[in-house]
Amino acid sequence: MQQGYQRKRRRPVAEINVVPYIDVMLVLLIIFMVTAPIVTQGVKVDLPQGAAESLPADSKPPVVASIDAQGEYYLDVGSVSNRETLSLDDIAIRVAAIIQLEPQRPVVVKADKSITYEKVIQLMVTLQNAGVPSVGLMTDAQEDK
Repeated sequence: MQQGYQRKRRRPVAEINVVPYIDVMLVLLIIFMVTAPIVTQGVKVDLPQGAAESLPADSKPPVVASIDAQGEYYLDVGSVSNRETLSLDDIAIRVAAIIQLEPQRPVVVKADKSITYEKVIQLMVTLQNAGVPSVGLMTDAQEDK
C-alpha cells in the first residue's frame, strides 16, 4: 500500500491592494494644487480701473488678448497662460480657430493703462476680423475714494 502525501490545492487570491495607488493619487493632487497658481499667472498688465460687471460664473473661461506696457501682444486661452509674444496676424489665426470650435466663447482685451488707444483699437479690429462677434474690455475693480 502506498501511503501518499496529498497536497491541498490552493486557489489564487484575486485581491488588489489599492493603498499604493491612493498614495500616488494624493501626491499627484498635492503637485497639481501647488503648480496650478504658477501656470495661470499670465502677463503682468496694469489695468485701468472701472466699475464693470464681471463675466457670469457659468460661462466658459474667456480668451484673453493682452497688451503689456511695452506694446507686446499675448494670448491666454482659458487656464492656459502663454508667455509667447505674438504678432497681430498670429493672434487672428489662433482666435479664428478657437471661435470656429467654440462660437460662444467670450473674448476680452486686457491692455496696460499706459498703452496708446491706437494699439487697443488695432487689437480689437484684428479680433473682429478673426470672427469674434463681441469683444470685452478687462478692468480692475474701482477703488472707493
